[in-house]
Amino acid sequence: MVIESNPHHVVIIGGGFGGLNAAKTLKNTPVKVTLIDRRNLHLFQPLLYQVATGGLSPGDIAAPLRAVFRGSKNIQIFMAEVVAIDKKNKKILTHQKTIDYDSLIVSTGSINHYFGHDEWRPYAPGLKSIEDALDIRRRILTAFESAELTDDESLRRELLTFVIVGGGPTGVELAGTVGEITRYTIRKEYKSFDPGSARILLVEGMNRVLPAFPEDLSQACEKMLNDLGVAVMTDTLVTNISGHEVSLLKNKQETKIKTQCVLWAAGIKASPLGKIIAGDNDKMLDRSGRVIVEPDASVPGHRDIFVIGDLAHYRYRDGQPLPGLAPVAMQQGNYVARLILARLENKSIKPFRYFDKGTLATIGRSRAVGIVWKIKFKGFIAWFLWLTIHLRYVTGHQNRILVLIQWAWNYFTWARSARVITNVYEHAPSDYVKNK
Repeated sequence: MVIESNPHHVVIIGGGFGGLNAAKTLKNTPVKVTLIDRRNLHLFQPLLYQVATGGLSPGDIAAPLRAVFRGSKNIQIFMAEVVAIDKKNKKILTHQKTIDYDSLIVSTGSINHYFGHDEWRPYAPGLKSIEDALDIRRRILTAFESAELTDDESLRRELLTFVIVGGGPTGVELAGTVGEITRYTIRKEYKSFDPGSARILLVEGMNRVLPAFPEDLSQACEKMLNDLGVAVMTDTLVTNISGHEVSLLKNKQETKIKTQCVLWAAGIKASPLGKIIAGDNDKMLDRSGRVIVEPDASVPGHRDIFVIGDLAHYRYRDGQPLPGLAPVAMQQGNYVARLILARLENKSIKPFRYFDKGTLATIGRSRAVGIVWKIKFKGFIAWFLWLTIHLRYVTGHQNRILVLIQWAWNYFTWARSARVITNVYEHAPSDYVKNK
């Protein structure tokens, strides 16, 4: 590869699925690439719930960006946070330095959305980062430790009540795994109570879980959840969350449930960088803060700026925006990189077209539902497909091997070896009992 003395400079903001795949496509091409991310790693978010439930360790699903591009001479990594974009002068501003660009790819993903109730955030963590996963893991495991300490049956019931808000894939995965933990993994580990007596509630505002899936698969998913002891509450809205209680509204009747462990999987919104790109032009954003892009994923009026992944509102053939899924971001990253290279050769390529291979959601060991190549699957076959596909896309050969070994061990033993409570001195189990 020969790089010119003043090559075309592509800046990529975000090392998630979209940014990573764009950088991989531009690797060893005659352009200069700068990849900026607040973290030094690429996180395989689809398996984040397994870190949150002790099935995997953070390092199993995270790959250092510098290691990924170790042999790529044309790619430089900056660990920094973008605070402004000067579209007129083509400059990226971070706290540390200013970076010029010729082409800009923005793929900063999404954040948890509490629908105007950010005060719920401390009591109901979402699942978007390693820190979120470790916090959720601490909350789940500490609940059992605290239940072992108390002799107050009403407090124990409160501690052993888990409420998961949101019946999409993340909520279903969390609820199913918590059910497995209580009924299989830790069933003989506590003496003061039966972990199988834990109450697990999955709350969904629509009339069924996995509303984006066909109805028969949603029904199959609900049955699998019920088999794991999860009570599914559909057509139910959350009206309030506090440190010891969650309020639910169904059929105009409000119910208050005592709990100290609420997990949020009810919604996401675009990262704040969308507003930075839009500036004063709110018409560039949809209601979720996503940037409305052109058919080639560029920003209207700025053909040198591309927005992909969860941050992009890309209208597809049915007029609806593409879903915020990893395959969408990956395909868009590859497409935009190829488009930039084609432009440098004065060539053109067709508008982006998403190739939908299918969607899968796992509910636990040997339980899953999904559609692959327009064929419906459920049960063990769907679960095996889910495992195979996810293992393939884990970044790094070492991580794939580690995940495969851990999955095999978990499958045959029901064990979850990463059940380690962190920040134990800040949140000791006895504090939950004393402060009640």
